[in-house]
Amino acid sequence: MYSQLEKYLTTRTAIDDKTISYICSFFQLKKTRRNEFLVKEGEICRHYYFINKGCTRFFSITDKGEESTRYFHFEDAFATALSSFINQRPAFESMQTPEPSELLMISRKDYFHLVETVPQFGFIYRQVLESAYIRSQERIYCFQKLEAIEKVRWVLTHQTKLLTRLSNKMVASYLGLTPQTLSRLKSKL
Repeated sequence: MYSQLEKYLTTRTAIDDKTISYICSFFQLKKTRRNEFLVKEGEICRHYYFINKGCTRFFSITDKGEESTRYFHFEDAFATALSSFINQRPAFESMQTPEPSELLMISRKDYFHLVETVPQFGFIYRQVLESAYIRSQERIYCFQKLEAIEKVRWVLTHQTKLLTRLSNKMVASYLGLTPQTLSRLKSKL
């Protein structure tokens, strides 16, 4: 149950087995169904998740009632509605598992206890924050400049899992396209 988390920790920082066991003791297994919500827009996020198997999706609903997906996380990644988790205010977006998933869940209190008391975990937390910021910036600036067909090519090159594991509707909402446009563009590639 903890082998992927253990591997994640050991590949990112020097850490001994005792510390790994201590960190893992704070995580609980959570299995989810397809499209199960972990946090709904307007709720306060109280947990951080490590994805053993499956996927998480972060999205909001526009004024027109359409889904707008901000990001997906797959196996071997930490995921949460970060701003809500940190400041304990209502989330701006929903977090769900688009496919049946196996997650390791930790409470906010325990997460920040580890950040403050285990230097290696604090280091990993900083890495997660930095990586999330960089990915967010890359997506924003990359997608602003690209035409629709170029966005699909970019996903094919950098995030292949999106097109092989998720519905066209979800991927289209991530790319800012309609599902029909995405289907048409995929057929041209």
